[in-house]
Amino acid sequence: MAGFDNSYAALGADYAAPQPPTPVAEPAWLAFNTALADALDWPAEWRNTDTALQSLGGNGLLSGSEPVATAYAGHQFGSYNPKLGDGRAVLLGEWVSNAGARFDVQLKGAGRTPFSRGGDGRSPVGPVVREYLLSEAMHALGVPTTRALAAVSTGERVFRETVEPGAILTRVASSHLRIGTVQYFAMTRQGDGLDALIDYVTERHYGAELERARSTDPAVSTAQVLLSSYTPALAALVARWQVLGFVHGVLNTDNMLLCGETVDYGPCAFMDRFDPEARFSSIDTGGRYAWPNQPQIAHWNLSVLAQCLLPLLAADQEQALAIAQAEVDAFPNYYFQAHGALLAARFGLDVWRDDDRKLVDAFYQILSDDGLDHTLAFRWLAEFANDSVDQTPLPELFTPSPRLQAWTDHWHNRRRESTIDPEHLNATMRQHNPSVIPRNHQVARAIAAAEQGDTTVLEQLSSRWSKPWEWHPEDLELARPPEPEEIVQRTFCGT
Repeated sequence: MAGFDNSYAALGADYAAPQPPTPVAEPAWLAFNTALADALDWPAEWRNTDTALQSLGGNGLLSGSEPVATAYAGHQFGSYNPKLGDGRAVLLGEWVSNAGARFDVQLKGAGRTPFSRGGDGRSPVGPVVREYLLSEAMHALGVPTTRALAAVSTGERVFRETVEPGAILTRVASSHLRIGTVQYFAMTRQGDGLDALIDYVTERHYGAELERARSTDPAVSTAQVLLSSYTPALAALVARWQVLGFVHGVLNTDNMLLCGETVDYGPCAFMDRFDPEARFSSIDTGGRYAWPNQPQIAHWNLSVLAQCLLPLLAADQEQALAIAQAEVDAFPNYYFQAHGALLAARFGLDVWRDDDRKLVDAFYQILSDDGLDHTLAFRWLAEFANDSVDQTPLPELFTPSPRLQAWTDHWHNRRRESTIDPEHLNATMRQHNPSVIPRNHQVARAIAAAEQGDTTVLEQLSSRWSKPWEWHPEDLELARPPEPEEIVQRTFCGT
C-alpha cells in the first residue's frame, strides 16, 4: 500500500536536520495536479481537501511524513560554497507508490531551516507558478524532470525587491540528492560519511546497474557504478535541453540531481527567436550558463563529481584516477550520440551521420540570421514534410524566409538517402517538434494573474502544455511568439 517512508532521514543527523514547515496565515489552492496524484497513488483524502491544503501549506503534517532539511554544498558560478543545504525547502519524506516506486515529496518555500543563509525561507507566488508550469511542461515534452504536485498561496507577504504574495510548491522528484550533496561529504567533511551516501544513492537510483555490474565483476565499487550510470543519463538530459532551446540559467553543481532529472526552474526560459548565445538569467552576467555552454558546464560538473568519488573508486590512487578519467572522457561521446539521435528525429532523418552537421548548422544559421522563431521553424519543417502546413495555424504564425525555403532543397536531397519509410520519419518529426512550449511571456501572464488571486491562466496553460505535440483551436494565441513589448529579456530566481 502506498505511503511515506523516510530512508534518507534514517541515515542520521549528518545528512538531514529535522525541520517541520513553518505555519502560514491563510493557505489557498493555486493548483493541484490530479494526473500526477494518480501516478503516485496519492490518497483521495490528500487531494482537494482541507487536510491536504493545510498540510501542503505547512500547517500540518501528512501521516507518515518526517520533515527534514537536507545538507549539501556546491560550486556556484565556479566558486565552491562549502555549506548550502535546503534553505527554504522541507523534505516531507519519500512517497512509495503501490508499485514500489520511490519519490521525494518536498515543500519549497516552507520557511526557514538550519541551512537558511539570512533569508526568510519563503517563496513569492511568481517562482512557484513558474516552476509548476515549467516542470510539468518539461515532463510533457519528454524531459526527465522534477514535477509539481501542488501550489498553495500562503496569505502572507514576502519581501524581495518589492513586497509580493507568498506561496509554497509541492515538488516531487526521484530524489533531491545532488552532485552538491556528494561534495558536502567529500570536500566540506573531508570524506566523513561519503561511503554511506554513495551506497545509498547507487542502490536507490542505479540498483539494477549495480547488480548487473557485480554479476561480471564482484569487486566493482558502488562509486564506479554510480559514475558510469550517471554519465550517460546526464548527457541525455542536456541533449534534450539543447534541441528544445531550453536555457536552465543556474547549472551550479547543487542544481544537478544524481537521478538525472532537471531541477530548479528559477531563471530558466525557452528561446523564442533562435539565438545561438541565448541567456536569460539576471545573475548570469558573464554568460557562463548560456545555451551553447550547457553541455560543457554539465561535463565540468561531472568532473567535480568524479574527483569527489576518487577515494571510493579504487584502493590504488592511480587506478581510481584512471577509472574517473575514463568516465569523464566518455561524456562527450554519450552527449553527441544522444544529441545526434534527437536531431535526426527532429529533422526527419533515418540516422545521424557526421556529414549531417553541415546541413543542420546551415539551418540554425538561417534561423539566427533571419530572426526566426526556434520552435515554430522546427514545427513548420515537420508540417512541410507532411504537406500539412495549410491544415494548421502556421500560416498566421510563421513565415519561412527565402533562405529557409531554399535550404529545404538540400534537406530533401539528404532525406532521399534515408533507408526508412518517409511516412514513418514524418510521423516521428511531429512527435519531436512541439507546436507549443512554455513561452516566457505566457508564463509572465500566468504569474501576474496568480498574484491577483486569478488562477485561470495558470490552469489554461497547464492544460494546454500537457499536450505539446498537437494543434488546438486556441493556438493562434498560445503558440504565437511574443510581440516586441512582450519579450522577456531577463528572468529571476526569486530568492
